[in-house]
Parts: sequence; C-alpha cells; structure tokens
Amino acid sequence: MPDFKPENYPSFHSSDVKILDQNTVFQGFFRIDSYTVAHKLFNGGWSSEVKRELFERGHAVIVLPYDVKNDSLVLIEQFRIGALQNPNGPWLLEAIAGMIEQGETVEQVAQRESEEEAGLKLTEFWPMLSYQSSPGGSTERIYLVLARLQHQVASGVYGLASEQEDIKVHSLPRLMAMQLLQQGKIDNAATVIALQWLALNLEQVKARWLD
Repeated sequence: MPDFKPENYPSFHSSDVKILDQNTVFQGFFRIDSYTVAHKLFNGGWSSEVKRELFERGHAVIVLPYDVKNDSLVLIEQFRIGALQNPNGPWLLEAIAGMIEQGETVEQVAQRESEEEAGLKLTEFWPMLSYQSSPGGSTERIYLVLARLQHQVASGVYGLASEQEDIKVHSLPRLMAMQLLQQGKIDNAATVIALQWLALNLEQVKARWLD
C-alpha cells in the first residue's frame, strides 16, 4: 500500500537547514554563490557539511498566446547559447519569455515581453502553473501564463537591439505545435509544459474564452 500522506509533506522546512558559509564566487550576467550547509536527515540527526554552488539567475515568466477561436498560438524562434549541442541546432521554437525585474508582477512582465518579443499587446492572462526549473543547482522559478489572443498576428522579426535579441514570430495551429512536440522538435522545458497544460485544460479554456 502507498505510504505517502499529503498532510505530512514536506517532511522538513527551511528552518531545518543551517547555512554555515555563503559567498559569491562569480558575478557576471548571472551570479554563482557557494554554500556550505547542514540539514536534518530522514533517519534523525544532522548531515555532515554539504558544499554546493547555486546559480542565482532570478525568476522568469513564460507567455503562451492562444487564439481560442482559431485554435492557434504564437511561438517565437531565437538563438540559444545553451543549445549549441542540440542535434537540431541552437535556434529554438519557444514560448515568449522574460525575466522578472525588481518590483514587477508576473502580469506586467507578460505584457512587456509579449510586446517586445512578438509585437503583441495582450491584456488578458491566465496563470497556468509555476515550478522550479532546476532546484538541484538554481534558484530560478518559472511562471507559466496563457495569454488570450484576439487579433491578427503580424509576422516579422522582433526583440530589443539593446539586448541583442533577434526573434522571429510564428503563428501556427495548436495541433501543429503538438505534433512538433511529439516529434521532439519542441524540446525546451517551459514550452513543453505550457503546451501540455493547454492540452490538459483545453475544454476549460474554451468554456471561459469562447464568446
């Protein structure tokens, strides 16, 4: 029989971690901190000293613009340095994304990035979910947002020159996006999760957004 009890999760909390040492070992476009910690153990007592590096890159908002009437959505294509070894190449098909600046709300970031990266002025958003992208070594939390698209999309190249962005906008049927997902041609986590969320919640989205 399963022994997991939701009311007993999580087993420990932040107060069950001792930070013994912390210092910044790299500061550039992103930051890396070095930690020495000890934490409580499931079988009782405390761990020995644990040394880890933590990637401090801030939090991000991912926006998936969806036209419910035409069952189509907007994805963007751009160069990604982390995908240099990707067998399909480092130009990825993604949802719109941007970092949260100090004092900004998730919706404000969604509005700003939709206009900067795709020329879209969107005002109606549906929070999908949030998750930690790589908690073994990064603090980053991703916020996924579905945006209601109600006007024609102008294809073209967008992005801020000051941030060296070169972004191509694509409007495509949702079923085509799902096919690309199944073929492994969409393989970045945030876009995969956003498309899967939309597939799982499609009837609910249609009930709310179809006039």
